[in-house]
Amino acid sequence: MLIGYARVSTTEQTLALQRDALKSAGCAKIFTDTASGSTTERKGLDEAFSQLRAGDVLVVWRLDRLGRSLRHLIETITALNDQGIGFKSLTEQIDTTTSGGKLIFHIFGALAEFERDIIRERTQAGLQAARARGRKGGRPKLSGTDRKVELARKLYEERKTPINDICRGLNISRATLYRYLKTRPS
Repeated sequence: MLIGYARVSTTEQTLALQRDALKSAGCAKIFTDTASGSTTERKGLDEAFSQLRAGDVLVVWRLDRLGRSLRHLIETITALNDQGIGFKSLTEQIDTTTSGGKLIFHIFGALAEFERDIIRERTQAGLQAARARGRKGGRPKLSGTDRKVELARKLYEERKTPINDICRGLNISRATLYRYLKTRPS
C-alpha cells in the first residue's frame, strides 16, 4: 500500500499541490502536518508511521517534506528500510523499492557519513592546534584557596548544613563538592 505524507511550514501555505501529487501517485491514505521542518514533533508523520507495515511504501512530494536534515532523512529512511518499508520521493524520483533508488539513497548516506567524518577531523585538528598553543579544554581548575572551595569545606566540616543544601547554595553538584573537599589549601 502507498501511504502519503505532506507537510507545509506555515498556515499560510497550502497542502493542495502535495495532496494532488500524492493522490496521482496512487496513495491510499495521506497524512499531513503544518509544522516547521525543524520541529521534532509531527503528529501526522507519527500517524503515518503507525499505519505503515512491511511491504508498504511511504511517499512524499519532495525529500525536504520528510527530513529535518540530511542526517535525519537518512536515519528515517534507514529505519523504514529495516522494517521492510519502502520510500518514494516524487519530485526527486527516488524509489528505494528499486535498485536505482537504493543506489541513490546509499550515495546520499555515504555523503552524509563523509560530511560527519570531515567535521570530526576538523574538530580534532582544532583541538590539537589549541593544545600546541598551550590551551587546555574544559573548565579552569579551582585552587584549594578559592573562596567557593573554602566556603564548601567550612560548611561541610561544621556538619550543620545538609550536603544537598550546601550544593544548592553554592550551585554545584555533589561530585563537585567532594572534588572541592579533596583539594588542599595552599
